[in-house]
Amino acid sequence: MQFHIQPESEIPASTQLFNQISFAIAARQFPPGYRLPSTRQLAMQTGLHRNTISKVYERLEAAGLVKAQVGSGIYVRALGQEDSMPRRARPTVVPVHRLVQDSLDTLLGMGYSLGQIRELFLAEIEARQKAGVRVIVTVPQHDQGAGELITQELQQLLPVPVELIYLEEIETLLQPDSAATLVTVRYFASMTEAIARAKGVRLFFIDIYNYQRELEVIQKLPPGCCLGLVSLSSGTLGVAEVMIHSLRGDDLLLVTAQVNDAYKLNALVHRAHTIISDRASSDHVKATIASVRENLIRPPRLICCESYIDINSVDILKRELGLTDFLEEIKAS
Repeated sequence: MQFHIQPESEIPASTQLFNQISFAIAARQFPPGYRLPSTRQLAMQTGLHRNTISKVYERLEAAGLVKAQVGSGIYVRALGQEDSMPRRARPTVVPVHRLVQDSLDTLLGMGYSLGQIRELFLAEIEARQKAGVRVIVTVPQHDQGAGELITQELQQLLPVPVELIYLEEIETLLQPDSAATLVTVRYFASMTEAIARAKGVRLFFIDIYNYQRELEVIQKLPPGCCLGLVSLSSGTLGVAEVMIHSLRGDDLLLVTAQVNDAYKLNALVHRAHTIISDRASSDHVKATIASVRENLIRPPRLICCESYIDINSVDILKRELGLTDFLEEIKAS
């Protein structure tokens, strides 16, 4: 991923870089275990001072997204139940039975008997199956739109109920050691990790869609045209605004609106040359365009994003919740 910084922008350069790296991690362009560029490398690429980059890395670490290893570098953290290996690049050279044997040998070496190990494995499998019965999407209340987007898409993709509970309400609504799995995105890593530990529940960080198709469209827009962004999520709009500005600077006129803000949406439809919308908002945007079509010299081009979350990440979630066997049973019947 190449980082783009607009030095003359009113948006601080550190914020531009922080948002771009955070997005790369949330969209798994930088997977767990990935080593971030050194401050020297990033200074050469962006033109920023190394002290500025160091402060950005400190912010990323405080947000729970990366971890500094003394003498080695800055690495993307494995979150929740992840290991440090990218999900899409797992080697297959070690047979499964060898992994099982190694696990058994480790536990036997710790003094456990075969009977105890069997009970441990069965208890963990049972706990994971129970956790898959209740899936809870959680985000901070200030970005409830992101929670609604994740919940809507998971409800269509998972064969179990999915509910949305805001982070501020989890403390009181979720009992300790509840049979549940919390699902969120990496932007909220530090907050959700603390709650998951306190409540003793499973935690899964789902990847977001990488928006490469949309970014390619944005790069090709003619200078001076107006680009509109529409979403349920205020946080998504904020991150997108910084990233697009970092990419194109003042070359584009950028207008944003949450889909439930009728006044802003109407103004956006009248001004924009191209509108990019999340899937949940697209029907409302189409209806708004249709309602004012007679007053438009040229209707804006509408591009609907494929999704908010990455479908490959959902497949991993299904496996971790034990839902793949359930789906296969349904197909077989």
